[in-house]
Amino acid sequence: MTPARFYTFLICLLAFAAQQASAQDTQRMYLSGTGSDHTVKWQFYCTAGPNSGKWTTIPVPSNWELQGFGKYDYGWAKDTVRGKEKGLYKYEFKVPAAYKGKVVQLVFEGAMTDVDVKINGKPAGPTHQGAYYAFKYDVSSLLKYGGANVLEATVAKHSANKSVNEAERKGDFWIFGGIFRPVYLQVLPVQHISRISLDAQANGEFRSNVYLKGAPAGSTVSAQIFTTSGQKVGSAFMSKTTTDSVITMQTKVASPKLWSPEEPNLYKVEFSLTQNGKVVHTITKRFGFRTVEVKQRDGVYVNGYKIKFKGVNRHSFWPTTGRALNKTRSIEDVKMMKDLNMNAVRMSHYPPDDHFLDVCDSLGLFVMDELAGWHGHYDTPTGTKLAKALIEHDENHPSVVFWINGNEGGHNYELDPLFRKLDMQKRPVIHAWEDFGGFDTQHYRDYNYGIGSYNHGHSIVMPTEFLHGLYDGGSGAGLEDYWTMMWNDPLSAGGFLWDFADEGVVRTDKNGMVDTDGNQAADGIVGPYHEKEGSYFTVKEIWAPVFFERREIASGFDGVFHIENRYNITNLNQCKFTGKLVRVSDTYGKAKPAELDLAIASPNIEPMKKGDLKVNLPSDFKSYDLLYITAIDRYGHELFTWSWPIARPEKVARKLVVKDGKGNVKVEQTDSLYQVSANGIKLSFSKTTGLLREVENAKGKIPFTNGPILQEGETNFKNFTQKMDGKAVVIESTFDKKSAFNTLQWTIYPTGWVKMKVRYFPGDYFTNFVGVNFSFPEKTVKSVEYMGSGPYRVWKNRMKGTKLGVWKKDYNDTETGEKWVYPEFKGYHANMYWLKFNTTGQPFTVVAEDEDTFFRLFSPKPHDDQWHNYVIKFPSGDISFMQGISAIGNKTLGAEDTGPAGMKNIYYDYDKTPMRAKELNLYFDFSGR
Repeated sequence: MTPARFYTFLICLLAFAAQQASAQDTQRMYLSGTGSDHTVKWQFYCTAGPNSGKWTTIPVPSNWELQGFGKYDYGWAKDTVRGKEKGLYKYEFKVPAAYKGKVVQLVFEGAMTDVDVKINGKPAGPTHQGAYYAFKYDVSSLLKYGGANVLEATVAKHSANKSVNEAERKGDFWIFGGIFRPVYLQVLPVQHISRISLDAQANGEFRSNVYLKGAPAGSTVSAQIFTTSGQKVGSAFMSKTTTDSVITMQTKVASPKLWSPEEPNLYKVEFSLTQNGKVVHTITKRFGFRTVEVKQRDGVYVNGYKIKFKGVNRHSFWPTTGRALNKTRSIEDVKMMKDLNMNAVRMSHYPPDDHFLDVCDSLGLFVMDELAGWHGHYDTPTGTKLAKALIEHDENHPSVVFWINGNEGGHNYELDPLFRKLDMQKRPVIHAWEDFGGFDTQHYRDYNYGIGSYNHGHSIVMPTEFLHGLYDGGSGAGLEDYWTMMWNDPLSAGGFLWDFADEGVVRTDKNGMVDTDGNQAADGIVGPYHEKEGSYFTVKEIWAPVFFERREIASGFDGVFHIENRYNITNLNQCKFTGKLVRVSDTYGKAKPAELDLAIASPNIEPMKKGDLKVNLPSDFKSYDLLYITAIDRYGHELFTWSWPIARPEKVARKLVVKDGKGNVKVEQTDSLYQVSANGIKLSFSKTTGLLREVENAKGKIPFTNGPILQEGETNFKNFTQKMDGKAVVIESTFDKKSAFNTLQWTIYPTGWVKMKVRYFPGDYFTNFVGVNFSFPEKTVKSVEYMGSGPYRVWKNRMKGTKLGVWKKDYNDTETGEKWVYPEFKGYHANMYWLKFNTTGQPFTVVAEDEDTFFRLFSPKPHDDQWHNYVIKFPSGDISFMQGISAIGNKTLGAEDTGPAGMKNIYYDYDKTPMRAKELNLYFDFSGR
């Protein structure tokens, strides 16, 4: 044989071998697209609603409402008004002749809700009922091999099975219709492996149940474990078949790399069915070694480590595609959850796409996988079929650590034994919102809830829903109090926030508006298109695995921060820490701040231990204004950036405020006003109340007036006098314990700068607000620039998640969860140093002298809910400067039920003397600079 012929023969031999190897694997032929980003047009006929009564086309997979068919309904809709249309699908396809003689299964990954399928006019099998579960038919005898075939599917949006509607279509979420997950042919040898169940424990013990179809006794099944890069792990192991259709195989791996959210180590195992020395079928599964153990009256342990679940509930949802998703979307969802420093996610209220679990496996998230049931449940025959489908579909994912049998009363107790029977790993079974199986998972309990139960009982406390988001309430608001309690309670296993994203759907019947059904679905930490809300950053900080104890930078500061490592297995020396000193501009942010990067050695602090982080500061560090420290995990992901003030507001105010000038301050009195002019600025103050009435400079009037009005104290400034203090003019009221215990002082300097000093009592002991208000026309504001915490607004019970710096915010009218332009402009902002208003007229600036000063920009649109929990509270007036602000409630709890930070401000003013009064000092620059 010539060399050329030899190489030709070798190439043909290799090609034949590759073809044979391919033929041994399960083959898949997609009839639909693979996801919402890759669809295939099928013929379609809708029986009711827009575009009904005619044959047209529709992309598959999809929900037909998002394609302009049928009726949109939220789960609260009455049965009498719900859309109950059907969708008729047709698709022609060719089947390769090579498939003849094999087992060909038609697989639907998910269709809503009842599905009847025909192949070439003949029924493929019984009607499938249940929207979120894969189902399949053996269609080998119905196909025309080598020729054209017709698939017909009739999909009924409303199930003929009452229990399916109770479990799936009566709930607090949008309900849709259509084939929303992929459809494909699965091609297997006649003798094949039909199912693999795996159990890989942290000690390296590996067991598997191998389910066989058509394999005669004496066949051999062999298995080999590999790393994901293809390296063999241990030796192959095998077993001969008997008359049983299930064989158990086991081996042990020495010192496996374990799977956890911190280290999502994965392996793969290849099973081969051999008959008479020939491999007839090969199947590969990905898995991870990990052990889940529940210790009653103690907690949940994974790989021997006690776990606090930092979780969130997640719907399978996207505004333009409904519940039809794709792997890219799954990756982005999981990455956002990891960015939030979460370690867990609950599938609410149904099982997800298989690619979502694949991503949770590879990126590392614990998963609660749920059999559907909102407040109703499947009947036992239906539930048995669907629970079996759920377990068989998802059982080998290491990320899945719990099964949930229904939600909030939607539990069929007869199905509980089925999970233990079918799941080789014997995962714990949860009843969401119930004290069951040693877990108290009740939803939305008050911070102080429980008499012999919850945090005062004996069950492991793990709310599968808590801090129910509604617009800007919940999620981050109240989380610091809840998490502090959860972290310190040995019987707490953490919990799952409600929920991840606003479920806002694009209404093709309403010109593309994004509809959250009022306040029903505006529950997310992110918006419909995953716009980040303020609570996003609050959650990210509170759940960061690096915890900083409170530390003030004051005299004697040595650069040492006391920190806690809240990882389970990661030493903080595996993380990276960086620091930065920042000196902000002295001219209201116009110039670029001076910055100095700091190298910080990563401390050797073991998991769940405390230690010190040392920042080596330069000798002149006090000349800077702010310190930042950033923690980055070993994968390069930023855990959070914390900030501390070095310069206090009084120091910055000294730089900005110019008091001494060459000119004089002039004062004229009328019957009702003090009229003061200095350096081209004219001011009018009421002689009776001391309130600012008018501001004008050479360019015109600035409509900042009618203040300070005390909130919620009594504006009772009285007995004003005028005097000179050097070249400055002082206008001030007199303290009178009987009638005028609050005092106001204005100081006007020759430069035109104005100082306001208010000494006051907030009013009642318990107050929503503490501070003063002014009037200013909202319509004239274009933007603000400020030095303080930003860029997001804060609430009394949501102070975390912001960073000290210089920020600019353009005006918007966003109210969280209703419009999605973030950060919101209106609301409370913390730690004010200075604040500049850019307007359609002239700018003006306010400078704070006191620490912990809040400013409030107007009032967001008020919202309410049926229980009156969310209600937001803002002072009167337009612009406020506060020393105490209000908290925010959520959908299920009023603000005061979310913990100590949600309570009203408390100021004990039993003795109204000047020394006990609160004091607020502000400077104003009305020059128009």
